[in-house]
Amino acid sequence: MESRAEEAIDTEKEQREAVRKLVSGLTDALEAGDVGTIRSLTADVLAPDLAEAIELLDQEDRVKLIQALGDDFDFDVFSELDETVRDELSEELPNDFLAKAATELDSDDAAYLLENLEESDRQEIFDQIPYEERAALERNFEYNEETAGRLMQSDYVAVAPFWSVGRVIDYMRESDELPDTFSEIFVVDPAFKVLGEVQLSRLLRTKRHVLVSEIMDPDPHRVRANEDQEEVARQFRKYDLISAPVVDENDRLVGVVTVDDVVDVIQDEAEEDMLALAGVGDETVTDSVYWTVRSRVPWLVVNLATAILASLVIQMFDATIEQMVALAVLMPIVASMGGNAATQTMTVTVRALALNKLSRVNAPKVITRETVVGIANGLILSAITAAVAIVWFGSGPLAIVIAVAMIVNLLVAAVAGILIPIAIDWFDLDPAPASGVFVTTVTDVIGFFAFLGLASIWLL
Repeated sequence: MESRAEEAIDTEKEQREAVRKLVSGLTDALEAGDVGTIRSLTADVLAPDLAEAIELLDQEDRVKLIQALGDDFDFDVFSELDETVRDELSEELPNDFLAKAATELDSDDAAYLLENLEESDRQEIFDQIPYEERAALERNFEYNEETAGRLMQSDYVAVAPFWSVGRVIDYMRESDELPDTFSEIFVVDPAFKVLGEVQLSRLLRTKRHVLVSEIMDPDPHRVRANEDQEEVARQFRKYDLISAPVVDENDRLVGVVTVDDVVDVIQDEAEEDMLALAGVGDETVTDSVYWTVRSRVPWLVVNLATAILASLVIQMFDATIEQMVALAVLMPIVASMGGNAATQTMTVTVRALALNKLSRVNAPKVITRETVVGIANGLILSAITAAVAIVWFGSGPLAIVIAVAMIVNLLVAAVAGILIPIAIDWFDLDPAPASGVFVTTVTDVIGFFAFLGLASIWLL
């Protein structure tokens, strides 16, 4: 019997194959201009799958597909698209189409769709949106990107504390202006300050005559509208939240953040950290050549400068290398092992800083642990490397030199891998993109200097 994991893998493979077939069929239909086939192929496709298919299409085919679908196009696809693709489509699609999309989408998704447009285009779109939807959308744009205010939905359910459970239920049944899905009902005063919240499940299990003030949680976890979205995601994870009310600087309710939005934030932040560690910035496979080069070159230039610094250290010992060619053969081993060990420590450290699990309180303990780990790794790998040197070159002194250099470099790698990200973070800078360059430089310089310096003293 297949395990659940194997079944999940099989299902994922089937979904990927279905998307590939869909893309192939759409490409042929778009080339032939067969609108009927296009609509037939996409009729039963879910929004996430259609979004994936759109991302795989050529840029010019994406607009053609949306125009061919017309009124049959599901606007929820926009919320599933990669940011780069979504921005490209928002620039190419007509403003009246975007206005209709903004009306149908939740305010947070609509804000993402329109955020990178020119101000004139955005204003033209706003002019075509009904007043209530426009007011909610404009409220999102009052806040900076990557904040709770930009992340929140402006649609929520709020009731007075003196309402009975029965009145709330009747209100939800009769009103046409409630969000499509929600799990909490917020209790507010006349100034719209949050007094508490009621879980929908508890509301439905309570007698109709009971007041909501009697069953509400009087201290729900609130999120500030100007709070960074990464911090919001951290709070959702820490307190196991499904949703949270968003309040402004006057503690008035302005929106709600839901867990589905937070999941996207967690994924985006994780991808951002991973890309930053590689020095490629906020880059995707759909970016143009120009933007890809622009993203990668700056850190490559910095890496070039640090590589030159390491080369200068090697040049200091050129006479030593000339007298013993084996040193040139073994140098990459010392440098690469130090770099790899430092990368391991640095990755763990950057992630701990991002999750707020490393601070001044526990930093000394963690630094001590990594130092001990570095020494242990150095002892183990130095023994292996020394044995290789003896077998390869038949030189005991050379084996001792590379063993000592390995211990020194792995110790330095461990210490640098944790201290450099911590130091950068304490200066309120992002340690993800900068740490790798400095850590690599330190391990290369120290590794070459230790190996070649010891060789010049002991072997020549």
